[in-house]
Amino acid sequence: MNIKNTKKPETRIDVKYLSALGIKTYGANNLYPQELHDIVSASSCGRTCLERRITYIEGNGLASQSLSDFVCNPAGETVDDVHSLLSADCGEYEGIAIHVNYNVAGNIVSLAQMPFECVRLEEEDDDGIISHVIYHPDWRGKKTRNGKSVKVDKQSIEIFPVFNPDPEIVQAQIIAAGGIEFYKGQVLYISRAGRLRYPIPTYDTVLTDMSTDEGLSNVSNRNVRNNFLAGGILWVKRGQMRPLPPEGSDVFDGKDRPETSGDGDFDEFIESIESLQGDTNSCKIAVCEGEVDEEKPEFVSFAPKNFDKEFDSTNKQVVEKIYAAFNQEMFARLRTGSIGFSGDLANDVKKEYCEQVTKFQRMLTRAYNLIFTHWEPDDLLPFNGPDDIKVEPLVKSVTQNPDAE
Repeated sequence: MNIKNTKKPETRIDVKYLSALGIKTYGANNLYPQELHDIVSASSCGRTCLERRITYIEGNGLASQSLSDFVCNPAGETVDDVHSLLSADCGEYEGIAIHVNYNVAGNIVSLAQMPFECVRLEEEDDDGIISHVIYHPDWRGKKTRNGKSVKVDKQSIEIFPVFNPDPEIVQAQIIAAGGIEFYKGQVLYISRAGRLRYPIPTYDTVLTDMSTDEGLSNVSNRNVRNNFLAGGILWVKRGQMRPLPPEGSDVFDGKDRPETSGDGDFDEFIESIESLQGDTNSCKIAVCEGEVDEEKPEFVSFAPKNFDKEFDSTNKQVVEKIYAAFNQEMFARLRTGSIGFSGDLANDVKKEYCEQVTKFQRMLTRAYNLIFTHWEPDDLLPFNGPDDIKVEPLVKSVTQNPDAE
C-alpha cells in the first residue's frame, strides 16, 4: 500500500504554547508525564518492568563510595540519595532535571533532584534559544499547603535559568536577582529527545497495552470478588423454612422471617441472593420457597460463569508487548520457563540487560561530570576525576551473588 493511503497515526505529544504561564505544554493538557505515571502504576506488568529498569539504571551507585556519601545540599541528602532519585526519573521519563546553586564566586555548592514531571520548558525566543525552565509542585493543581490548593498560576510557579556554569553569567544572574540571598540557582535539564526537548519514553508505544493490563486485572478481581458463586439453589414448598443454620454452615437461607408474602419478602430474597456473591460466600446454598403444595424439594445446580480463559490470549499478548517495549524479552522468557532456568542463564540475562541501560547511565554520568567539575574547590569534596562519577553496573552484584536481582 502506498504511504499516502495509510492511516495517519495521532501525534503522541501535542506541544502548544501556554501564554498565561509562558511555557510549552508537555502534551495537549500539559499533563503527559503525570498521566504516563498513572497508566504505568496501574499496570502490574508495566510497573514490574519499569522498576526493573530503574534498578538496573541505578546500578551499584557511583564508583567512589566517599563521593556517594557526601552531603550535597542543605536538605541533608547525599550524592547517593540524589543518584537514586535521578535514576527513577531517567528510567520512567528518560529525562532528568537537577537543581544547582552557587556561591558569590560562581562556584557550585549544592545539587538536588528536581522532579522531572514538575518541570516545563519556556518558549523559544526569536533565535530559537530556551533560557529558562519553569517549576510547579503539581501541574494538576491538586496539591495543598496549609489547607489551601496550590493553584497553577504565575504566582505559584518558579522560573529558573537553564544550566550555565560560566562564573560571569552566574554573577550577572545573582545581581539581577538582587543578591545571593535571593538567587535561586539554575536547572540542568537533560533529555534523550535532545537539548531542552520533552522526551517520549520508548515504552510510550505500549501505553494502550498497559491500560489493557489494568482492565484484565479488574476483570480477574471482579470474577473472584463479585461473581455468583453459590453451589446451588434448593427449592422447597412454602412453610418448610428452617431457622438460620449455625455460624459457619454452608447452607444460607436468609433470615428466619414469618410466612408472609409481599414486596418485603421479595426484597429480603434479593438481598440473600446478593449475599451469595463473592469469594467469601462461595459454595453456599440458597433456599427458596415454592407457592404450590405439590412442589417437592429440588436442588438446582447453579454454575457460575468464569471469564479467565476467555482473556488468556489477550493477556499473553499484552504481557509480551510490554516486556518487549522495555527490552526485557529475556526476562519474560525466564518468567515463563520457555528457555529453561538456571543460575548461569539468569546471570547472562541480567548481564545483557546491564548493557541495555548503559545509555541512561551515560546520561547520568555526563550530568554529574558537568556539575562536579564546577563545584566549589574544597578539600572535603571527594572528587578526583571522571572515574569517581561513573555509574557502576548492577552486573557486579550479580557476579558476587547469583541470586541478587
